[in-house]
Amino acid sequence: MSKIAVVYWSGTGNTEAMAMAVAQGARDKGAEVSVLTPSEFSSDQVGNYDAIAFGCPSMGDEQLEESEFEPMFTDCKSGLKGKNIALFGSYGWGDGEWMRSWEELCANDGMKLVCDSVICNETPDEEALAACRSLGAALV
Repeated sequence: MSKIAVVYWSGTGNTEAMAMAVAQGARDKGAEVSVLTPSEFSSDQVGNYDAIAFGCPSMGDEQLEESEFEPMFTDCKSGLKGKNIALFGSYGWGDGEWMRSWEELCANDGMKLVCDSVICNETPDEEALAACRSLGAALV
């Protein structure tokens, strides 16, 4: 059985809803899933999982959330080299630049993005939630 972590930060609940859909998609494929916030996850735990989904909304000038999520992700980066991961998140403005930058950072650091990232504007609709479930399934 695959062990999957879904690690997310959410300020409004939009990315949290996406995280729950990612977790459901992985569970539906038979995985054991842990849903965690940045304060509950660290680099020490990366090796405990076969794959990890990271979710963070776009903040400020299209960047990752800086006080909790970004420091946790930076701490984990060295352990994620060669690891199967997937990215998701919501945004309220812009065009998704934060996700393209995040994907590039991950690729440059040797992480394996197992599928296309999922982004949605504001509250995820059924199409976005379905995409999140597919993302979760792709990690298994």
